[in-house]
Amino acid sequence: MINGNLFRDMVISGANNIDNQKESINKLNVFPVPDGDTGTNMSLTINAAAKDIAGEEGLTVGEMADKVAFALLRGARGNSGVILSLLFRGIAKGLKDKVEADGADLAVAFDLGVKSAYKAVMKPTEGTILTVAREAAEKCSQLSKENQDALFIMKSFLEEGEKSLDNTPNLLPALKQANVVDAGGKGLLSIFYGMLSVIKDGVIIEGGAAESTEYDTEVDFSQFDTGEINFTYCTEFIVVKNDEGTECFELRSFLESIGDCVVTVDDDKIIKVHVHTNDPGKAIQKGLEFGYLINMKIDNMKMQHENKSKETKEEVLDAAPEKKYGFVSISAGEGLTNIFKDLGVDIVVEGGQTMNPSTDDILNAVRKTPAEVVFILPNNKNIIMAAQQTKELVSDKEVVVIPTKTIPQGISALLFFNPDADLEENMMEMDTAVAGVRTAQITYAARDSVFDDMEIKEGQYLGLLETKVSYVENDIEETMKKLIDTMMADGGSIVTLYYGSDVSDEDAAKMGEMVTALVGEDAEVTVLPGNQPVYYYIISVE
Repeated sequence: MINGNLFRDMVISGANNIDNQKESINKLNVFPVPDGDTGTNMSLTINAAAKDIAGEEGLTVGEMADKVAFALLRGARGNSGVILSLLFRGIAKGLKDKVEADGADLAVAFDLGVKSAYKAVMKPTEGTILTVAREAAEKCSQLSKENQDALFIMKSFLEEGEKSLDNTPNLLPALKQANVVDAGGKGLLSIFYGMLSVIKDGVIIEGGAAESTEYDTEVDFSQFDTGEINFTYCTEFIVVKNDEGTECFELRSFLESIGDCVVTVDDDKIIKVHVHTNDPGKAIQKGLEFGYLINMKIDNMKMQHENKSKETKEEVLDAAPEKKYGFVSISAGEGLTNIFKDLGVDIVVEGGQTMNPSTDDILNAVRKTPAEVVFILPNNKNIIMAAQQTKELVSDKEVVVIPTKTIPQGISALLFFNPDADLEENMMEMDTAVAGVRTAQITYAARDSVFDDMEIKEGQYLGLLETKVSYVENDIEETMKKLIDTMMADGGSIVTLYYGSDVSDEDAAKMGEMVTALVGEDAEVTVLPGNQPVYYYIISVE
């Protein structure tokens, strides 16, 4: 039987296990664009729960499961993290009012977890974490009629889950093309293997273990003295060298020219890199000249410094309504933040690609917004589900999520907002505005990949139409030309280029001139500094 303390240890062990394996799970992502990776998002999500319950004693299994589900809900990051939280929310419903749970109770809980997740996803895609969870839960439901032992049911979940995971490439062509299994499904099983260890052997898997590699992929720069913050982004990554023995003097010299606090740890196979810079993309691009990159991490130090100035976590108090409508927007980059604030956004949450904020991050911003109705603009498809979860956690304000998938969609929604109109009219107008703006983005390939029959090499320029990789080029101007030609084919009178932190003012001006020549008198071209990481340019056509 599983009591509350045992369930607590299971969750902690599961959180540690996926934390140990998150990088190998991240590598299963087939989408070549730098993003908030699945393994990292799922690890951060369940570790939020593990930290919350670590000191709990004497709760029933139902009470413990409920605390886990609530912590997961608030800590959910990215779509994979939200789905994980939904699975555990259903599990908590299945264990409600239970003092202890046997295998039959687990089977019911797994079934409710799957139903909770499927219900929340508008268009469930088979061949993902949802499929793995569903097929494993269905098998447990069948077997629990014959055997109610908890260990047997957990083993059965994992055995069937492995079969389902192995079959995911047959359900999703992108997985088959890349010759990988689904990352979310793999992450879920990693958590459950950690949970099984407690039931089977009474052993909590320890966290912080290095994954099985030929070299050490972890480097701790946490004690590096930053002193005064002269540069915004703390950038860390590891270069796995193309040629063993290559010296890193050139890389270090370049990093020192674009930032400070440079540390390079060099051995025969890898170079561990740390730099503080305003241009993280340039550091990454230079690193690609020496090999392929792993363990990339970019943190906004100015924001971290502000957060850490509070020694204890203070309770976020709800701001009393001072107006009818308020806005919370998610974006990264000083220029974009200023644009959103100029358009009336009350609070901008730092986040986007590679930096998916948690539900709790968004919730705190909503609570601080002094309005009766708070609109949330996620501006990224991987943040929409986390934003939607906040609606269940706010009781004194109405929360409306406008499902913006890109920055231009968020800006367009704001431009169509009318403070004198009623809620329904504003929702309709903003939805119409979102549908009317076309978005493109230029970034780089984070890994070698075969995607939509396109062979992509790490470091190449990627042209995205909306959120779909449409062009792969070796030249950024050629990428821009193809994107503009495609976008203007359907007409448009306003073209806006938001340039990123890795693009100089001079280069942005030249790109604007080139685009102006391309569109001629058909459209007006505006070039604005977004200072966003990851994307060299974000382009909108209206």
